[in-house]
Amino acid sequence: MKYLYETHLHTTQASACAISRGSEYIRAYKALGYTGIIVTDHFYNGNSCIRRNLPWREWVACFCKGYEDAKAEGDRLGLDVFFGWEETFDGDDYLVYGLDKDWLLEHPEAAYWTREEQYRIVKENGGCVVQAHPFRQQYYINVIRLSTGLVDAVEIANAGNEEQSYDALAKRYAERLGLPATAGSDIHDADQTRTAMMFGVYLDARMSSIQDYVQAVKQNRLELKMTPGRCDWRGKPVLRLPVDIMDRDGRGAGRDIWKFFKGTSGNSPEFPEVPLIRRKRGRSEIS
Repeated sequence: MKYLYETHLHTTQASACAISRGSEYIRAYKALGYTGIIVTDHFYNGNSCIRRNLPWREWVACFCKGYEDAKAEGDRLGLDVFFGWEETFDGDDYLVYGLDKDWLLEHPEAAYWTREEQYRIVKENGGCVVQAHPFRQQYYINVIRLSTGLVDAVEIANAGNEEQSYDALAKRYAERLGLPATAGSDIHDADQTRTAMMFGVYLDARMSSIQDYVQAVKQNRLELKMTPGRCDWRGKPVLRLPVDIMDRDGRGAGRDIWKFFKGTSGNSPEFPEVPLIRRKRGRSEIS
């Protein structure tokens, strides 16, 4: 038996770009056969709707309301609900799993982490970090920043990406690094559950805590749910932004993306010769 989980979900209680409350997702996910969801609202430096001038403990209490709302309804209807968050740096986003509200209450410095501090401290405390939608290209992103040494996995299938080749590029990136791959709906509106764009991961055992997911990521024990062909290489990736491939210290390494990709597995041609589609920036509000 397989157990299906949503790994990337936003609520209006904490994410400025979300439409639905945490509790509004529960009935729909249960009807779709999901075993559980992980609420990953935008954290302190991302698209959070929580006022940053609040005292830290009050800020954390407000930040967790979407998760707690979902958890209460999930307990009532029989859907498992877990806690995580999504942090943002310079347009690059990271899903953090394994730390909880009590931990956050005692660590206000989490609001000011560098990428290196985030990765090191999350790992020291038993969690994991996943780079979310690494090749997303939107009006609010100036540079694609790839954090090669400061993540445990890469989200290669993100239903919020408007262009399929963003996920195809992410898959090649994960393969190049030899990292586990994840998938998530990046859902902001419960109405999305009525569409085919519902992603996630299958596990062989039911999660009893978020630590079960952390271990599944680290041990690469995930089967991905996505639309067929979502990450297939089709030969013409959309790449209209400069790419900064960062080293293990979070510094730009000055490497060429196509040379970096060269030699990845799969049926793609030599990357330096791949034609690119240049498109004007869109204005989607998904973040």
